[in-house]
Amino acid sequence: MLDALGLRQFADDDRAIEGLPIRLVIALVVGVATMSVMLNMLSGVQGLAVSELDVKPNPDVVTPGETELDLLVVDPDGDPVEGATVIVKDGTADIDGVKTGTSGADGTATVTVSPDIRANQEDGTLVVDVKPPAGSQFVDRRENAAILVVRG
Repeated sequence: MLDALGLRQFADDDRAIEGLPIRLVIALVVGVATMSVMLNMLSGVQGLAVSELDVKPNPDVVTPGETELDLLVVDPDGDPVEGATVIVKDGTADIDGVKTGTSGADGTATVTVSPDIRANQEDGTLVVDVKPPAGSQFVDRRENAAILVVRG
């Protein structure tokens, strides 16, 4: 008796299994159309494509005392980048404070530092970071080349 009642309810239900496939097809079509519109909107956003900057110090090996560093900021193709801020700070070698410079049209920033090595060290490093120009599509996520300071 219960089986007959269950079959009757199933037979009277007009949204039973027959309606399920068409609903899935409609949901799939709407989902694909929505995804297409969203991807089309995102393809026009330029902020998603970014390039990594790198700094090439010259010289990259110095001795303690006052030294002028030329720091070339380049994009992934090796082209110079203008308007980037280059930062030189303590690593395992010491300098007074933090030194900064801005790259010119040739991509070079010049910074004067006076590195010093601690008494029990033979060498040390200075850390170089770069802040990309404002409004550019550049980033600096990777570590840049360090400047080696050796006892003369």
